[in-house]
Amino acid sequence: MIEKNNSSSVLGRSTPSSSFREVRAIAKRVRMSPHKVRKVIDQIRGRSYEEALMLLEFMPYRACYPILQTVCSAAANANHNLGLSKANLIISKIMVDQGPVLKRFRTRAQGRGYPIRKPSCTITVFVKNHASQNENA
Repeated sequence: MIEKNNSSSVLGRSTPSSSFREVRAIAKRVRMSPHKVRKVIDQIRGRSYEEALMLLEFMPYRACYPILQTVCSAAANANHNLGLSKANLIISKIMVDQGPVLKRFRTRAQGRGYPIRKPSCTITVFVKNHASQNENA
């Protein structure tokens, strides 16, 4: 999906001539705690696309793979929808929100039950062209 900062857009779609182009990708219902995912996304926020790929590839966390997929999807969206080069992309905004929690019960001794929470999260990645950021600054 394409986001635009101007209010003159039609149905949220931006034109290739606009200077504020942000493209996003969303991964919903990722079966992982948002707290664990935030540890990783804090490391790649504001970095270039290629640098983020290198970091995510070699970090030893389980949360890296779904984040890597979402970042690659955002870059593919930017390339396909707006024709932006992947080499010029930066991760302008990345966030993780809490998703639905699966609630289960584990049987315990003497007929008791122990609640188990299985959290999920939503990962949202916004990428923009690095050249457009330099022009605005």
